[in-house]
Amino acid sequence: MKKIICSALLVSCMVFAMTACGSKKAAKTGGDAKSGNITVGFSQVGAESDWRTANSTSMKETFSEKNGYTLIFDDAQQKQENQIKAIRNFIQQEVDYIVLAPVTETGWDTVLKEAKDAGIPVIIVDRMVKVSDDSLYTAWVGSNFELEGKKAAAWLKAYLDKTGRGDEEINIVDIQGTIGASAQIGRTKGLEDACKENKNWNLLAKETGEFTQSKGQEVMESLLKKHKDDIDVVYCENDNEAFGAIDAITAAGKTVGTGKDDILVMSFDSTKTGLTDVKDGKIILDTECNPLHGPRVEEIIKALENGETPEKQQYVDEEIFAAVKDVESVNADGKDYDVTVVDDKVIKGRAY
Repeated sequence: MKKIICSALLVSCMVFAMTACGSKKAAKTGGDAKSGNITVGFSQVGAESDWRTANSTSMKETFSEKNGYTLIFDDAQQKQENQIKAIRNFIQQEVDYIVLAPVTETGWDTVLKEAKDAGIPVIIVDRMVKVSDDSLYTAWVGSNFELEGKKAAAWLKAYLDKTGRGDEEINIVDIQGTIGASAQIGRTKGLEDACKENKNWNLLAKETGEFTQSKGQEVMESLLKKHKDDIDVVYCENDNEAFGAIDAITAAGKTVGTGKDDILVMSFDSTKTGLTDVKDGKIILDTECNPLHGPRVEEIIKALENGETPEKQQYVDEEIFAAVKDVESVNADGKDYDVTVVDDKVIKGRAY
C-alpha cells in the first residue's frame, strides 16, 4: 500500500511540475498576462536628433496596445551602461522580445548572452553590434551606412565635374557622428575612400559632432577658426549637425549654398527639416537614412511568432535628395541610384 501511495504521489508531482513548466512557457510566449499582448522591451539610444525622434515614434506607433503589443520603452540618454541596465531589466520582466538601438558597436557580448540564456530573441535596429557570436542576436534592421557615404561622395564627384570644378583642389571637413557608432564608421569610411581616389580632395579635418546640433555648431566654429577661408565642403554625418554647422558658417559672415563661392554643406538623414534646407539651397545634398524601422521589426516578430526564421540582416530602402538638378543619378557599388531634386511636393510627402 505504501508503494502504491508513493507511486501515486510521484506521478502527481511529475504532472504538477510539467504543468508548471508548461504554464511558464505559455506565459512567456503569450506576452503580457493581463492583456494578452506581446511584450517588447525597446532600448533607444536617446533623443539626440530629429532622426532619432522619428525612429522612436515609428517604434511606439507600431508596438501599440491597439496593435496587440505592450511596449516598454527606455531612453538610454546616449550611455551604453544605461542600455545594458535596461536589457537586464527587460530580462527580469520576462519580455517576449528585446529591441536594441545600440550606442556603439562593441561591448554587448555579456548582456546579449544573458538574453539568449533567458530565451528572449534580440532584434538590433539602426546601428550594428560586433559580437563574438552572431547567434547572440536574432536579426538586424537598418541602413547600409558605408553605401550612404559612397553615394554622397559619388554625387559630389559628379557635381564638381559637371560644374567645371573637377580638377580643382577641394578642401573638405568632416563633422563626424558619435565615434564608434555604425553610422559614423560607415559614412566616414565612404568619404575617406573617396578622398584617396580623388587626389585633389583634401580632407582637412575630422571631428565628432556627436549627431547633435549644438555640438555640430561648436565644431564648425572651431574648424572655421583653424582653416579660415580654406573650407569648400562640409560633410555633416547627420541633419542636426548640418543645422549647427550652417548657423556657425553664417554667423562667421560666410555663405552656404550651391555656388562656387559658397561653402557646400552635405548631410545625411533627409528629415523634413533637413529637406526644407535642401529646397532652400542651404544643404546641397542630403542622403537619406530611413528611420521608420517599426514595421520591419514587426515583420520579424510575426515571423518568429509563426515559427519562421527571418533574414539575419535587413536593409531599409533609401533615396538621395539634392538642391540642384545637375546630377540625375550616381553609381555606387556597381548600382545606379536616382537623385531627387527637392521641391514643396517632396517635403509635403515626408513622413518625418
